[in-house]
Amino acid sequence: MENEIGLLECIETERLILRPPRKGDGAEVCRAIHETLPSLQSWLPWAKNPPTPESSEKFACEAVENWAKREEFIFQLRLKGSEELAAYVGLHSRNREVPSFEIGYWCRLSAQGKGYVSEGVRAVTRFAFETLGANRVEIRCDTRNEASRRVAERCQYTLEGTLRRDCRDCEEALRDTHIFALIRE
Repeated sequence: MENEIGLLECIETERLILRPPRKGDGAEVCRAIHETLPSLQSWLPWAKNPPTPESSEKFACEAVENWAKREEFIFQLRLKGSEELAAYVGLHSRNREVPSFEIGYWCRLSAQGKGYVSEGVRAVTRFAFETLGANRVEIRCDTRNEASRRVAERCQYTLEGTLRRDCRDCEEALRDTHIFALIRE
């Protein structure tokens, strides 16, 4: 399905419907984050301060605006049939001249270990190459984040290198970052 600016807005996979956040999603998203908070706080700085339903609703509205401006593409991964929120996959512009993007993701606790994130990352990767004309898509993750590394590997991303002590983790300690990438063939 396309939206008013002509971009594909919903993507269907075998088990999922990927769609942008919508007005009214805040309370549900907030519940999913709180369900998963301990593991999110290990890797995602925004999770350090738990969201409220109001802040989650504000995020949903900002995501709608960012879609319209083609600045960022956030997808909710919802289970076909039930529409239950399973995960988020975001596509963030890194360099418009290339163009290149970075994919980030998180999965709610009750949906982990079922391959939903990998399925969503594959679909968003195709969206980046086929719809946005990407020449490069990256996944960056803390070298200690085994789950994120496994997603990148399952999705056939190539480990290009490791940046040593390139940023701070959620506890403000220096950390290393793996950079995985796919390029247009």
